[in-house]
Amino acid sequence: MNFRQLIPLLIIHVLFLSCFPASLQAETENEENLSIHEERLNMYHEIESLTHVPWYWLAGVDAYERGLTKARKDRESSEGIISIYYAPNEWAGPLNPDLEDVDPTSITLFGGKGLDGNGDGKADREDDYDRLFTFANEIASYGNTDKDVRIGLWKHYLRDQTVRIITGHANVYRHHGHTNLEERAFPLPSEYEYSYQSTWGVKRGWGGRRIHEGTDLFAGHSTPVRSTSHGVVELMGWNDFGGWRIGIRDLNNVYHYYAHLSSFEDSIEQGTIVEPGDVIGYVGSSGYGKPGTQGKFPPHLHYGLYRDNGYTEWSFDPYPSLKQWEKQES
Repeated sequence: MNFRQLIPLLIIHVLFLSCFPASLQAETENEENLSIHEERLNMYHEIESLTHVPWYWLAGVDAYERGLTKARKDRESSEGIISIYYAPNEWAGPLNPDLEDVDPTSITLFGGKGLDGNGDGKADREDDYDRLFTFANEIASYGNTDKDVRIGLWKHYLRDQTVRIITGHANVYRHHGHTNLEERAFPLPSEYEYSYQSTWGVKRGWGGRRIHEGTDLFAGHSTPVRSTSHGVVELMGWNDFGGWRIGIRDLNNVYHYYAHLSSFEDSIEQGTIVEPGDVIGYVGSSGYGKPGTQGKFPPHLHYGLYRDNGYTEWSFDPYPSLKQWEKQES
């Protein structure tokens, strides 16, 4: 075999070597991600055995707090795997001269919330067990039934929407029995024809001056529309702007808005737990008028994303996520 004959084999060999490290890295990252979920789940169960607060409620709170950390700049990220957050003065006590105090006795003396969750004699705000135990112990003071937990959550957060979001997270985790639920799906099946481009922020005129808070995916009438994430159907019905629409809350506190549908999938109702790829409705041209208004624009799916930060929600551009999910499926 001469050199010219070897060239195709060398090219294949080089391409294989260039791809192998990337695939190996992806496999390693998946294993590490799975390990973190297993470690968290074990921790939830351990704290449940101490406080009798069901593990899925603890997981729901932790997921909610993780979403807050992504959405806000006024709180530092935890170096551990538990995201429940306490401000220094809340943990150590508002009158405590040492905001880094880890002595459970003095923390209690100064009215702080910090507790020792792992039995090492310290109430350390940086320790995962201590933070998770402190929160669970606070909720446990109201009881451990679902109703009791919701009361405890409202007393802690003083916000109805927060209680609803955490309740949805808890229901999803209870349904699946674990927390490794990070898969995603493109909202339209790949076997159907569709097109889309970045349309977030474009001016809109109907209903007053406003911007387009989403991406329009044009497709044939009645093309199936799929959930892009694990989550709970938070809202569905008619909206004068969006027509027949569905809102799904994912485990990052993000609200996924699907609008201008022609109809809903029969099995979908408010409170339904969905998974990536589940059909939730069908593309249409509803909206821009009273209930039942159709045909004021070509059939398409309006897909929007809204992030909750514990106080309010705001829209952000879904186009980059759509391109990523489309690429993953192709």
